[in-house]
Amino acid sequence: MIHALVIGAGPAGLMAAEALAATGAPVLVCDAKPSVARKLLMAGKSGLNITKDEPLSALLARYDAPALKPMLTAFGPEAVQDWCRALGQEVFTGSSGRVFPVAMKASPLVRAWTARLVASGVTFRTRWRWEGFDGDDFRFQTPVGVQTLTPRVTVLALGGASWQRLGSDAAWVPWLSERGVGIVPWQPANMGFRVTWSPMMAAHFGQPVKGTALLVGSRVLRGEFVITAHGLEGGGIYDASRALRDGARLALDLLPDQSEAEIARRLHAMRHGESVVNRLRKLGLGKVQIALVMEFARQTPFDHLKALPVALDGPAPLDGAISVAGGVGWPSVTEGLELRALPGTFVCGEMLDWEAPTGGYLLTGCWATGLWAGRAAAACLQR
Repeated sequence: MIHALVIGAGPAGLMAAEALAATGAPVLVCDAKPSVARKLLMAGKSGLNITKDEPLSALLARYDAPALKPMLTAFGPEAVQDWCRALGQEVFTGSSGRVFPVAMKASPLVRAWTARLVASGVTFRTRWRWEGFDGDDFRFQTPVGVQTLTPRVTVLALGGASWQRLGSDAAWVPWLSERGVGIVPWQPANMGFRVTWSPMMAAHFGQPVKGTALLVGSRVLRGEFVITAHGLEGGGIYDASRALRDGARLALDLLPDQSEAEIARRLHAMRHGESVVNRLRKLGLGKVQIALVMEFARQTPFDHLKALPVALDGPAPLDGAISVAGGVGWPSVTEGLELRALPGTFVCGEMLDWEAPTGGYLLTGCWATGLWAGRAAAACLQR
């Protein structure tokens, strides 16, 4: 008999395993990949942003699911930082309020964490891919063939539907749907957007666009983004991605620190007969910004410097998104994240239908839901 089973060894699953092991319960963690925390390790390659150091009220406002409030209250920014320090991973807060380990990478944290889990009695099985149910049992394809497990409690932490090569392939959706679990359709989140560029833009692929403001509906967002062969990517676009996905139009204020009157005055003072490109350069635009003006407003370039319309062809594909919206609907779970249709089975992390921006919010949300589900599963096991 398996006492506690956790399927999925990402940040949410490992946190659930830690909560279960804290009660003394034997815990088995199974993951389809050859090693644990693959997506976390990939996300941390350029600097692991673990949370955002800000008041709880500000943090909660960045999530779209009110049901997360008690979980984030129980494991918010201060708790995340203390937890990292307890693993021997000192942290620091950047000027933007984003919090990082001093080591910056995810690998030292993952190594320390898995070692602590093993010491607390957690057993890992990698290359164990869950393939649905065999009656009431959980069926796995493993290196030694098909195995079935009958745990007393189970925590599912299987991820969403993006980054399939790292394990989040949403293969679990039909298996839970067949058991009566309500699934909200997937949508990409924190993703880039497709643009059909003219050939002249090829010279600017890979170039960052700085010093602009994004006009999205009634919002004005300052942030950088990158021109790619397929469209637009980067932090500024990700911050606006939900509104853009839901139908808002995108325009760019290429000179956010200059008023229209100031721009008009400077243009009037320029030498008659100067080329359009030279005038734009004298206003302070770089090569990439000038290329954008010529791409989207070639006939009237000076009329759109404060609101250059950008023609988007829709969001990037789901698998290329940083995160997703959709998944297990909140009516399908109890306050303890137990599936109403499958008593004794809990869910956490990106499987749940919630959405948050980048900047530490995603990882904090996964840890908070994993801890919450693990504690609820431990209470169920003790009963």
